[in-house]
Amino acid sequence: MTGPNRPPAATSVRPALLALAADAILVVVFAAIGRASHDEGLTLWGVGMTALPFLIALAVGWVVSLVWRRPLAPLRTGVPVWLVTVGGGMLLRTLLGQGTALPFVIVATLTLLLMLVGWRAIAALVRRGRRR
Repeated sequence: MTGPNRPPAATSVRPALLALAADAILVVVFAAIGRASHDEGLTLWGVGMTALPFLIALAVGWVVSLVWRRPLAPLRTGVPVWLVTVGGGMLLRTLLGQGTALPFVIVATLTLLLMLVGWRAIAALVRRGRRR
């Protein structure tokens, strides 16, 4: 029995956890690709330090956007998470002295758009196709 005073079923947490894992993995993949393309080495420490500002911003984006309510929605969730992740990640990189050259900002913005919004758009298309 469900009602306004009953907690949601445990299974309703699963999509949010999977979305969080997907977002975090994609941010780490973004950092690894960036390091590899600039011959900076793919050490765990190096990738972690490159990804860290974006992972922190991703967490903020999740909280600000209330992602757990609609974790798979490309526009309602993906776009705000992407914007906060890019903006916050760049701000944190600046504060950490990691640099934010304009070409990097452009590439990061477009890459994270494809990653954080793109997988949600694909998931939405798959769900829509299954309903038919």
